[in-house]
Amino acid sequence: MLNAVDINRTKIGVVGGGSWGTALANLLAGRGFKIDFWVFEEEVKTQIETERENRVFLAGCPLSENLFPSNDLKTVVADKEMVLVVVPSHLMRGVTATMSPFLSADTIVVSASKGIENKTHLTMSGVLAETLPQIPETQFAVLSGPSFAREVVRQVPTVVTVASKNRAVSTWVQEIFATPFFRVYTGEDVIGLELGGSVKNVIAIAAGIIDGLGLGLNTRAALITRGLVEMRRLGLRLGANPRTFTGSAGLGDLVLTCTGDLSRNHTVGRKIGEGMTLEQILGEMRMVAEGVKTAKSVYNLSRKLGTEMPISHEIYHILYDNVSPKEALHRLMTRDLKDELDEE
Repeated sequence: MLNAVDINRTKIGVVGGGSWGTALANLLAGRGFKIDFWVFEEEVKTQIETERENRVFLAGCPLSENLFPSNDLKTVVADKEMVLVVVPSHLMRGVTATMSPFLSADTIVVSASKGIENKTHLTMSGVLAETLPQIPETQFAVLSGPSFAREVVRQVPTVVTVASKNRAVSTWVQEIFATPFFRVYTGEDVIGLELGGSVKNVIAIAAGIIDGLGLGLNTRAALITRGLVEMRRLGLRLGANPRTFTGSAGLGDLVLTCTGDLSRNHTVGRKIGEGMTLEQILGEMRMVAEGVKTAKSVYNLSRKLGTEMPISHEIYHILYDNVSPKEALHRLMTRDLKDELDEE
């Protein structure tokens, strides 16, 4: 049975000191929770302690005094009622396996990471199920939705969704996070939320390419529409509720990352459209653009499932097979003509 949320007593650890992890940790600290906060970089820990700022990943955003950074995982996750994990998807397995011995069987574990593991094609909740076997899947939750970290720190009104297979868990997590500027809905479609948050990053790279090529709003609108179709197709094959993709973690997040200048995935795409190579772009970036790795997972998973995802496939070919954006666009526009609506 979950304890009532008590700001003075509820113990929370946040794992992951990137921009999104910092924003969520700061949100909870701003609510009054005392937050133990795991960051990998010693410089980030020092900056937060001495300057109340994460200048590496979220420069210019003052952070709460209730945020207690640490480079020690055990300190952050042991004896906590809730642990929020916000690390890049390709690091999820290693980090959570390392913290596993320090978690009790009744800990609520919330993932706010977006991606699909390359080798296994598992979403993050699937990875957690393998690395944290002592914790029942009914104690996992996923938080997702259209939410740029910098705007959350600025307390711009934001709407997200938290999903868990256990309604009591999602309701409890909802209460933990909800503020007058951060509205949280609940749901049960964990896989749908995760797929929406993952595939949208691949489509956002495509949107950036459109802008880099100097194409118009017609093109962007078509991309978002057909990108949503691809997201829904993959979700249906994996048992998601199709209605999830019309919500905040589907259409909402897709629109945000395809149109917002704060999107790292959009930025990667725009630079590709302008003529830069992926190697050059990643060499300039310290923060992770999840869509780059997720494009490989989506490509391989959709082929294995026989799911038609032409936009996602062309993004894979641009990123990994050196196909030019103009050639990929031509192939998409000259595919066999068909009816708009799927049969499902």
